[in-house]
Amino acid sequence: MLLVCTDPASNLDDVLETQVGSVPAPVPGVENLRALNIDPEAAARQYRERVIGPYRGVLPESALTSMEEQLSGACTTEIAAFDEFARLLGSKDVSGQFDRIIFDTAPTGHTLRLLQLPSAWGGFIESNTSGTSCLGPLSGLDAQHQVYKNAIQFLQDRETSTLILVCRPDEASLSEAARTSAELAELGINNQQLAVNGIFYADSDDDSTASSLSAQHKNALAACPDALRKLPRSELPLLPFAPLGIDRLRQVFAGTPAPVTSTPNPADSIALPPDFQELCKKLAAGKSGVIMTMGKGGVGKTTLATKVALYLAEKGHKVHLATTDPAAHLDFSLGEKNSRLQVSRIDPAAEVKNYTAKVLQEAGSQLDDNGRRLLEEDLRSPCTEEIAVFRAFARLVDQGSKQFVVLDTAPTGHTLLLLDAARSYHREIAKKTGQLPDSINQLLPRLRDDNFTKIIIVTLAETTPVQEALLLADDLKRADIKPFAWVINQSLLPLSIANPLLAKKQAQEYSQVEKVLALSAPQPVYLEAWQPVAGHGDHDTPKTAWRQRAALRGAR
Repeated sequence: MLLVCTDPASNLDDVLETQVGSVPAPVPGVENLRALNIDPEAAARQYRERVIGPYRGVLPESALTSMEEQLSGACTTEIAAFDEFARLLGSKDVSGQFDRIIFDTAPTGHTLRLLQLPSAWGGFIESNTSGTSCLGPLSGLDAQHQVYKNAIQFLQDRETSTLILVCRPDEASLSEAARTSAELAELGINNQQLAVNGIFYADSDDDSTASSLSAQHKNALAACPDALRKLPRSELPLLPFAPLGIDRLRQVFAGTPAPVTSTPNPADSIALPPDFQELCKKLAAGKSGVIMTMGKGGVGKTTLATKVALYLAEKGHKVHLATTDPAAHLDFSLGEKNSRLQVSRIDPAAEVKNYTAKVLQEAGSQLDDNGRRLLEEDLRSPCTEEIAVFRAFARLVDQGSKQFVVLDTAPTGHTLLLLDAARSYHREIAKKTGQLPDSINQLLPRLRDDNFTKIIIVTLAETTPVQEALLLADDLKRADIKPFAWVINQSLLPLSIANPLLAKKQAQEYSQVEKVLALSAPQPVYLEAWQPVAGHGDHDTPKTAWRQRAALRGAR
C-alpha cells in the first residue's frame, strides 16, 4: 500500500511521526505501507529541467533564459505537482506496484483545480498552433497528456477508485462538501463517500458547553445537504487526544482511549493570552490598511476575518471584506446590513473575461491579424486564470491605501504559492500588456510593510495546526513578510467544562498554547474561546464566554 500527500502544506510527517520524502519509503512500525510527499517546488524544479534540459547546448543562452522565465510561474508549479500525481495514479509502472494507493489531497479548491487541469490543458493543446505556452514547448506537455487522461479515467472508474469527502459536523463544512461533490460529479468522478470527523454527543445537560457543542453537531447533521445524504457515510467521534503516531492512530480505530494527562491545576498553569477582542481594538486604532487571516484549512480564518470586519465597521471605519479562498463561506448579507461594510469574492470566470478583454484591447491593437490570433490563443491557456486572479488580489490590496481591506485567504499552501508567484506574474503580465498596473508594482512592498499589511496567523490549540502555523511563519519570514499577530481560535481553555472528554481536550491545549507563546515571539498572541454557532444552542453566548474568560484569568 502507498500513502501519498499532494498538499503543498503537508503534515504527513507529523501524523506518521517519521520523515516522509519525495520517493516511496517504508513507514516504521507498519508492515506493507510506504509513504511519500509530493513537494510542489521540487516537482517544479524537476519539471523545468525536463523541459529545458534537451535544449541546453542547442539554443542560445538568451533563449534558455526566456524559457526559464516562462517556466517560473505558479501554473508551472501546479502542473508539475499534478504531473507527479498523474504519474503515480495513471502510470501502470507505478500503480501496478501497489494493491492500494491512498492520496491525502490538498484543501478543496486546490484539489479541484488540479483535477480540472487535464481537461483545461487538453483543450488548449489541441487548439494551440504556436507550439508554446507559459509552460514552455508544448511537446513536453503533450507527451504527458495521455498520462493525465489516464489519471482522470482512473478516478472516474468506480471499480478502481473511491473518493472520500472529509468534513466536520458543521453546516459550513457540510455545504462545502456538497459543492465539492457536485463539481467532482461534473468531472465524471461519482464513486464518492462521506466521512464526518470529530462528532461529539453529550450524555447529559450538566455541562453547558458540552450541550451546546452536541446540539450544534446534531443540528448540522440533521440539516445535511440532500446531495450528501445519498452517499455512504462514515462517522468518527471527537477524540480527547491528537491522533499522531502509529500507536495513537491504531487506538482511534481500535476504540481504545489513549492515556491523557489529568487536567492541570489553574494555579499552576500559564496565564492565558489576551482576548481576541483586544486585537480587534488594536486594529481599529488604525485608519486603513490590509488585514489578512492565514492558516491551515479548518482553523476558522473566515469566521475571524468576518468578526474583524464587523468590529471595524461598527467603529465607523469603511471596510471591504473579501476572500481569495474558493471554498470560503462569507455572509454577503452582512454588506446589506451595514453601509460601511462591503463583502465580495474573487470570481475567477469574471476576472478571466475582464483580463482577456483588457489584454486584447491594449496589446492586441498593436498586432497584425496573425499576431492577434496567436495572442488570443495564448489567452486561452489555463494560466490566464492564475494571472487574472492575481490581478484581482493586487487590486484588493491596493484598496488598503484608502480604507480597511480584510482578506480571508485560502489555506496555507495555496496562499503561499500565490505570494511566492508575485515576481513571475509581474513578468508574465508585462509581457502580455507591455506595462504593469501600479497595484501590481506596489504589491510586494505593501505585503512586506507591516504598517500597511497586518498578517494574522490563525491556529487551533492542537498539535497539527500549531505545527502548520509555525511552518507558515517560517515561509513568510523567507518571503520577508512579518506576521502582525497570532490567534489561537476555538479554545476550550477559557470555559468552565465538566464533561470528561472535553475536559481532556481542554487539558491538552495547555502545552500547545505554551508552544505558540514561546515560538511566536515577538508577535503577540490572542485567544478566542470556542463559541456555539447562532441557533445551535444558547447556553454560551459570546458575552458569557468573555465573562467566563475574564473571571478565569482573574482567578489566576
